[in-house]
Amino acid sequence: MMTSKNLIDLEYKYGAHNYHPLPVVLKKGSGIYLWDVEGKKYFDFLSAYSAVNQGHCHPEIISALVSQSQQLTLTSRAFHNNILGQYEKFVAEFFGYDKVLPMNTGVEGGETAVKLARKWAYEVKKVPKNAAKIIFVEGNFWGRTLGAISSSTDPSSTNGFGPFMPGYEIIPYNDINALKNALQDPNVAAFMVEPIQGEAGVVVPDKNYLLEAYNLCKKNNVLFIADEVQTGIGRTGKMLCCDHHGFKPDILILGKALSGGVFPVSAILASNEVMLTIKPGEHGSTFGGNPVACQVAIASLKVIKKEKLAENAEIMGEIFRGRLLEFSQNHNIVTEVRGKGLLNAIVINDTEGSDIAWNICLNMAGKGLLAKPTHGNIIRFAPPLIINKQEVNRCIDIIISSLKEFEL
Repeated sequence: MMTSKNLIDLEYKYGAHNYHPLPVVLKKGSGIYLWDVEGKKYFDFLSAYSAVNQGHCHPEIISALVSQSQQLTLTSRAFHNNILGQYEKFVAEFFGYDKVLPMNTGVEGGETAVKLARKWAYEVKKVPKNAAKIIFVEGNFWGRTLGAISSSTDPSSTNGFGPFMPGYEIIPYNDINALKNALQDPNVAAFMVEPIQGEAGVVVPDKNYLLEAYNLCKKNNVLFIADEVQTGIGRTGKMLCCDHHGFKPDILILGKALSGGVFPVSAILASNEVMLTIKPGEHGSTFGGNPVACQVAIASLKVIKKEKLAENAEIMGEIFRGRLLEFSQNHNIVTEVRGKGLLNAIVINDTEGSDIAWNICLNMAGKGLLAKPTHGNIIRFAPPLIINKQEVNRCIDIIISSLKEFEL
């Protein structure tokens, strides 16, 4: 059997160097646990960036995958298949929309939402040709395609990749006055925002920001696009993070946990008015809406509802933040605890350019818990939503134990 070092060396030699993972090589997952090639067991506190909300290899989702893959995997959209319509009906009714457009990845979902918003602006709002604008916020992250990085304010995403997409405007996050000013332009088609900024370090806006932003969009005939790829499907304690604020976005982007981490599946949901502006030949995907993806997504959503995972995320998240907030009040290693449901983060008190957060994550891995830093000094914690109280408390013990070893 090849060792972790052998396998890491293979990746380094033959793979592109576009990731910097923790030096752990995983070979098995079940529920909230992962095992490496040497057999060491870990709590998973990243959930593949919230893709594995239902837990690793959930038997009902795997059953749907296996059953459908033995019947029909792909036809492309050149033909109908017997699963797609059933899936579209299920998902549209599940989230309360007229139409769904199936894609594969979260970033494809974002690209599709931007295209839809532009087409709606020209067809319905009557914005002049090639003048439509999309408003984004600083710190956003929705992928690394050229379209996505054109809205980024992170130098690691943008350096060396220009020129960038025109028609984007970037304003401060959590600044309702900045949005109000941006919406004065009659050519604005949409405002696209993460309800909680995940990759930026689980940045939670002010309580009234999202609803005020939505209402401003309505007032100015602008589409509100919610990027719920990471915050959706139960992660924040509701089925959608927007549900905390009592409104339904005009365009909803879903991905990641839509398949329980089993298969690449994303979806864009909207009204007939918005969705039907795109005509045959104007958008598509060879694999989008394939039968395996459809069956997997149906099973994944049924698991979330059947096992009350959004409700569990709400309860477990309160326990998690409560204990870490208590710890931070008496220890200077943590300067902030933030999050909602089971999407949480801590900010580590360190000097610029230090590796304290990275080393804390290495220490936690040694104790059997996997998490990863983002933006240098922030550690994100997002376990599968099936975690129970005993397991949460055990994991908090590990996290606190590691943090104490790096006290300033």
